[in-house]
Amino acid sequence: MTAGELSRRIGGTLIAANAENEISCGMVCDMLSYAMAHAKASCAWVTVQTHMTAVAIATQCSMACIIWPDGIAADMLSAQRAEHEGIAIICSPLSAYEIAGIMHEAGIQA
Repeated sequence: MTAGELSRRIGGTLIAANAENEISCGMVCDMLSYAMAHAKASCAWVTVQTHMTAVAIATQCSMACIIWPDGIAADMLSAQRAEHEGIAIICSPLSAYEIAGIMHEAGIQA
C-alpha cells in the first residue's frame, strides 16, 4: 500500500506529498527514543510529535510516512523538511487508535 492510498483510507490530507512511498509495516508511538530503536524501513508511523526531530528520526529510519492523528495542526517547517527528505506526512482527523485499526484491517502489520 502507498502513503497516498493509506491517506485516503484514513480520511487524511497529504501535507508532505510523497504519496508513492510504499508502506510495509506500521507503528504507533510518541516516545522518540522508542520509535528510533524499533522503527523499520518503509514504516507508517502514527505520532503526535510534529517537530523536526520526528522528521529526522523518520529519515534516519527510512520510514515511508508520518501520520499525525486527531487533526493535529501541521507544523509546516517539519512538513517541508519531510517532503525534502522523501517522507510523506499525513494529517488525519481520526484517533491513533482508529488509524491503527484501519492499518491492521488493510494488512499492514507491526
